[in-house]
Amino acid sequence: MAVKLLNIEIHDGSRHFGDLPQTILWYGLRKHIKKLDGAKITDFVTDHVTEAWIDFSYREHQFSINDQLGAYWFFVHDPRCSDKILEEVLSHCAEPLTFHHV
Repeated sequence: MAVKLLNIEIHDGSRHFGDLPQTILWYGLRKHIKKLDGAKITDFVTDHVTEAWIDFSYREHQFSINDQLGAYWFFVHDPRCSDKILEEVLSHCAEPLTFHHV
């Protein structure tokens, strides 16, 4: 699936590189990320009501996902991470988000 990369610099120096619709719950997305070969969940924080943060590493880079206004926002800690890696992450996560409904 073709994905559109964003290049929004965040105040902490990270890069907001993508948005996808929140069509599955946090736990489903976290489970799907584990299927990305080489990805490792490093943290998961949620209030079980309004939001969650999923942190993971992949190909020597650190990523975070947060849900905002019905969408998942994707961040990479190092803004110099290659677009190829960002596309791999976003494309992998797009699979369950574009074919399921809450």
